[in-house]
Order: sequence, then C-alpha cells, then structure tokens
Amino acid sequence: MLQHVPSLERLVTELAKLPGVGPKTAQRLAYYILKSPKTYSDNLRLVLEKVKEAVHECPQCFAFTENDGLCHYCIDPSRTDDSLCIVEDPADISRIDSSGAFRGRYHVLHGAISPLDRIGPKDIRIQPLLDRLNSGNFKEVILALDADLEGDTTVLYIAKQLQGKNLKVSRIAHGIPIGGDIDYIDHRTLGRALENRIEL
Repeated sequence: MLQHVPSLERLVTELAKLPGVGPKTAQRLAYYILKSPKTYSDNLRLVLEKVKEAVHECPQCFAFTENDGLCHYCIDPSRTDDSLCIVEDPADISRIDSSGAFRGRYHVLHGAISPLDRIGPKDIRIQPLLDRLNSGNFKEVILALDADLEGDTTVLYIAKQLQGKNLKVSRIAHGIPIGGDIDYIDHRTLGRALENRIEL
C-alpha cells in the first residue's frame, strides 16, 4: 500500500499502535499530518517530547502530574480523606470526577490482573494501595474497575486482601445505561443490571 514511501509507512505503523486506532484511521491521520503545515508537525513533536519529559506519576495515588510533589487530586483540601476510589487508569479519574458524585481521594492501579497476559498483583499498584490503606484513615473503598474478566478478577483479589479490615468496600454498579433500550442490551449487562437493582 505505502511500500514506495517508507517514511509514511513507518508513521502509519506507529500511529496504528495507539489504542483504538486501526490501520485505516492511522493512514488518515498520517495523511493529515503530511498535508498540514510544517508548524503543525513541529508543534506535535514538541508536545510529545514535553509530555514525556514533564509528566510523571504521583508518588501517592499514581495519577499523572507535572507537580514536583503530589498531584492536585492528592493536595486538594476540598476533597474528603475518608473515601478512596480505585481505578485502573489515570484517564478514569477525570471521567469519574466529571460526574461530580465523588469528592474523595483516588488510587490508580495502572492495569488489572490478567493471568492470560501474565499480569499478576505484583505487576500493578496493589501493594502501594494496601500500604496506603493501612497507614491512612479511610473508611470506604470504592472499586471503579471495568466490568470485564480482568476487572472482576482484580476486584475479587483486592476485596479478599481487605477482608477483616474496618473498611466499607463497594464496587460501582454496572448495568443498563441511562437512555438505554433493553432490546439492545447484551445478556451480561442485563444480568449485572438485575444484580445491582435498587429498591424503590
């Protein structure tokens, strides 16, 4: 397809490695970059270099930050210190925070337990989580992990580790989205919705 333009082919290959970007989308993005003014590609290069240099993990919650110390979620005085929300990826924090329903602290695992991919508890931030819970004053732990096999496995593992501790442990509800039509809901999601039903 692009064999006669090796540089463009390499760009397409690298763009296709991005999550959610297939070969066709990668090709469209590559052509867009190629047809854009040189200032665009220069700015893109500078931004990519800057983000790799400046952004690092918060030493407490493992969210991304440019601060020298803790991230803004950890130092925000308006947040409560009695509840901790556990997520898989830093991007999940902004999604949850934008709901306005949670004003506690966060902890990012940077993945989920996946035996098939040889990812175990030691490969993600579970031990720092347990250390943080042992030394903190948290009363509630909310597990906001994906509703898939890896998320379920991670939730079960963490819940087992927290047994016997004086903590309320819960998981976010999964089920039919607002505005969803039952006709188009898969059986697993429908099952979760029934399990997580609330009394009126």
